[in-house]
Amino acid sequence: MTSQSDTARVVSPRMEFGINEWVVDEQRQHYLRDPGSVDRTWRELFASGRIPAARTETAPSVPTSTGPADGGAQLKAVRVAALIHAYRVRGHLMAATNPLTPESAAHPELDVAAFGLDEADRAEKVVVDGFAGCSSMTVGEVFDALRGFYCRTAGFEYMHIQDAGERRWIQRHIEGSWQRPDRGEQLRILYRLGAAEAFETFLQTKYVGQKRYSLEGGESAVVLLDALLLRAIESGVGEAVIGMAHRGRLNVLANIVGKSYAQIFGEFEDAVDPRSVQGSGDVKYHLGAEGTYRALDGRGIAVSVVANPSHLEIVGPVVQGVVRAKQDQAGGAGDAFAVLPVVVHGDAAFAGQGVVAETLNMSQLPGYRTGGTVHVVVNNQVGFTTPPASGRSSTYATAVARAVEAPVFHVNGDEPEAVDRVARLAFDYRQTFHKDVVVDLVCYRRHGHSEVDDPSITQPLMYDRIDARASVRSLYADALMRRGDLGEDQVEGARRNYRDHLERAFTETRGLPAPDSELSAVGAEATVRGSGVPGSAVTAVTEATARRVVASQTELPAGFTVHPRVLPQLRRRTEMLDSGTIDWATAETLALGSLLLEGVPVRLAGQDSRRGTFGQRHAVLTDRRTGDEHSPLDTLTTRRGDFAVYDSMLSELAALAFEYGYATARPEALVLWEAQFGDFVNGAQTVVDEYLASSEQKWGRRSGVTLLLPHGLEGQGPDHSSARIERFLQLCAQDNMTVAQPTLPANYFHLLRQQALDGRSRSLVVFTPKSMLRSKAAVSALADFTDGGFRPVLPDTTVDPAGVTRILVCSGKISHELAARRRELGRTDTAIVTAERLYPFPERELAAELARFPGAAKVRWVQEEAENQGAWSFVAPRLMQSAERAVEHVSRPESPVPAVGSAHRHAAEQKALLAGAFA
Repeated sequence: MTSQSDTARVVSPRMEFGINEWVVDEQRQHYLRDPGSVDRTWRELFASGRIPAARTETAPSVPTSTGPADGGAQLKAVRVAALIHAYRVRGHLMAATNPLTPESAAHPELDVAAFGLDEADRAEKVVVDGFAGCSSMTVGEVFDALRGFYCRTAGFEYMHIQDAGERRWIQRHIEGSWQRPDRGEQLRILYRLGAAEAFETFLQTKYVGQKRYSLEGGESAVVLLDALLLRAIESGVGEAVIGMAHRGRLNVLANIVGKSYAQIFGEFEDAVDPRSVQGSGDVKYHLGAEGTYRALDGRGIAVSVVANPSHLEIVGPVVQGVVRAKQDQAGGAGDAFAVLPVVVHGDAAFAGQGVVAETLNMSQLPGYRTGGTVHVVVNNQVGFTTPPASGRSSTYATAVARAVEAPVFHVNGDEPEAVDRVARLAFDYRQTFHKDVVVDLVCYRRHGHSEVDDPSITQPLMYDRIDARASVRSLYADALMRRGDLGEDQVEGARRNYRDHLERAFTETRGLPAPDSELSAVGAEATVRGSGVPGSAVTAVTEATARRVVASQTELPAGFTVHPRVLPQLRRRTEMLDSGTIDWATAETLALGSLLLEGVPVRLAGQDSRRGTFGQRHAVLTDRRTGDEHSPLDTLTTRRGDFAVYDSMLSELAALAFEYGYATARPEALVLWEAQFGDFVNGAQTVVDEYLASSEQKWGRRSGVTLLLPHGLEGQGPDHSSARIERFLQLCAQDNMTVAQPTLPANYFHLLRQQALDGRSRSLVVFTPKSMLRSKAAVSALADFTDGGFRPVLPDTTVDPAGVTRILVCSGKISHELAARRRELGRTDTAIVTAERLYPFPERELAAELARFPGAAKVRWVQEEAENQGAWSFVAPRLMQSAERAVEHVSRPESPVPAVGSAHRHAAEQKALLAGAFA
């Protein structure tokens, strides 16, 4: 056997100091990274070697509290420092933030005994190194202060932030002196609570059984937004954009945005203004609005709520896009982040929806940052009928925010003064650090998920407590009188104001708006529908313009070293203008560059879009020696930021939602989102369905965002072949968007310029090429750029129409393959007509082209996609109408996947497809 003296002795801080070991370990790690980031007592202790600065298996025995007086004092100070640190890290776990269980919870690791302290130590004075603004305090004062700072009705998570300066800033604001609001502020809070409650009470009595997603139980959300906007006004912020969950939306529209009761009640009464958009509309708790928030002293700030569907949390990245567009429009004048994004979430959705993490990840990226978002989680403590234990794996619904080191402030929704204070702290943090911050407003739903539910079926005990609980307005009014902060006459005045709100609601209901009254937010925007005429814009450019754009590609900064594999590509762009073989990448460069010269801002974002997935674009060059960057097209504009191209994060859902929002708020810009491969847009299907295809019909909101989706079956397997043309075409109706698959560079050039210049603000979906990027067949002459415009149908001018017996109609790269096969066969009896635009379907243009050929000629649609995919099912009835005869089709057989996984099998299928087209 080996005696203890024969083995290395492991130092246990818990054993030697009575201090939680995790505290010492955490402080040790902070000390090793930055000695200045820990309190003086820890620095001295690690420097002295009494606790090793690095973990070691052998260490001298550490003296306990029995030692010299100064050593005992130092040890006591270390224990108190550990106690302070522990409360900063975990004090929120003891905070009374839940209004349904208001008492503080005990936590064993925050008990003084866990730190080797007891009641006998309370009167002893120790060095605290600036804690609470003091150099020294008694142990009892420290403990009481910690409970007051961290364990009352607000809890603070911020010690996960790596930046010591941010942590110290938050500590100063939490641990500083806090004055209770004065009478004016208390009356303001009471007024806001009264207005919020009055609105809900009226709707509950007037519209029984109608869904409205009441804010009852969470009325302090209005106080929180009120405080945020007040601080925004005081700080010179010019505008706020709000994204909201359903719950409380109507209340916020009325009491924050200023939407009139009459408009809201008209939506309950289904009073549709005949001048509003003749679309499907949407339920009232999806609608957005724009207005002005008015403080009680009359000051105002522009504020809007973004319309959004029931797909929870998808509005978050849309808000970011809207805000970024507004900030970019300002062009750097004044504060670059002078538009405030606020996103109001539900707790279950914040924890459960992956787009939340995607949106948080955007917050500090160059192409997406908006100077910090205030996230407000209206924490219902249940999701529909699902309790937290079944809805998340974390203690808090807000855990995902820690991934981006956002501070999280938990606050009791029944404590409106604490809510007001936390809101101001959140705003000030955003303004100081330009980062996201989360407020977890812990409250409850008085009526369950919606007003038609009986929540007691699944949460009987919770709803016993809720039913027995007075409203937050009543509780606050009683507290003010009990404390003597306000007299009964003042509280009664607030009650009269509450009754006045109810009376106003009844009065406005009796006078619902007549057809010639104020338009709703939806109708007002929709009245300009169709103001742009497709194809009316001049998209051709002069030769001088083309040469100026191409010259920018090789006119590089002095001393800039282009990568040897890239420089020849840039030089070839100049040669192409003379040779008549302008390729796809050069055509795109000409389109974007010419728009910049005409003052049209251009924003392109996507996965690897700066270089281009296929090494074709090179919109941003990197110096081979220094790593410096240069954007050639940026030299064509004098306004900073008018050309922006970004490599996005590896996201489709949030990234496309962002660009949709951006294009909505900045219609004068050409906004493009590019998928690395077209298939990847599958991950953003919610955005396509709920925004691109339907937002105008539902909300009167237009967006001219352009999607670039590489498409084509080339033997790369099921996941790198198809951008799912069929899905987009299935969503096309009532001129809601444009879907195109150009096959020539010049047609792509005119398509992009038309999108930017014709003023229609419709989404454009372009199925872009992959192998065709370098195809010798897919080239255009300079004359095709300096004359004409976008051609929805490309005619066949290579055959004599009189001798044609078969007409092959197609779209995409298959047209080049069909032409090559026709040359091999020497066939002169077959015409090839290409539909470059699939929607709006070019029926008139196709009819005119087909009429050139004999009426007996067979018409055959050819596509490389499977029969149940691609454009065939959409094209068939329309093509028959244009051709005025039956139409055959050639395709791959029906399949549940877009393409085969074997390159050899793909080649065999493609060969059979081409043979079938000419059979």
